[in-house]
Amino acid sequence: MDSDPEDYEYEEDIDAYYLGDYASIGSIVREVLPFELLATVGGVVAGLILSGMTEELQVIPGLLVITPAVLGMRGNISSTLGSRLGSAIHMGLITKIERNPELLNNIGGSLLLSLLLSFVLGLLGHFMTIALGLESAGALTLTLIAVMAGLSSGLILSVIATFFAIGMFRFGFDPDNVVTPSIATIGDIVSMFMLFLSAKVVLAI
Repeated sequence: MDSDPEDYEYEEDIDAYYLGDYASIGSIVREVLPFELLATVGGVVAGLILSGMTEELQVIPGLLVITPAVLGMRGNISSTLGSRLGSAIHMGLITKIERNPELLNNIGGSLLLSLLLSFVLGLLGHFMTIALGLESAGALTLTLIAVMAGLSSGLILSVIATFFAIGMFRFGFDPDNVVTPSIATIGDIVSMFMLFLSAKVVLAI
């Protein structure tokens, strides 16, 4: 049985209407701008935390070298996790917080990457510091700080990214637009704070 041409025209009109609203410049700006403004504020907050780490930066040579790398690593991994969760939600693979294989695999992969890259980061920070003729607190100290900060912030941000992605979708937001900048900002703040605490713990050992 042939389909009615009017049905095709109706479906095309509906698709054009929703796609036009979804992809319009106005809708993108309205949805993304508030979160980008919050991201700017979050960057300042992360800077304030860094300014309070003066003592740790002086006592632990090489900590300043790995700090930007820790923030970059955390932002990259967490933003990727947020993007993957957004895609999985759009595809209907994740609909709620539960023991979902898709959700658990994404979080597990994110934490494993955090562990591996934090370990590499600590060693790389030490050897590059030495290669440049600068003083280093040692490979063990920098690696321990990087791993502690990377894993703890990764665990916290995995939980935040999951709730945030599902929550934004339920409130009618596109997770792809809001989760990535939000998680990147929250990641800077959380990572900087956990880096500060990790340095405190290492100094206390």
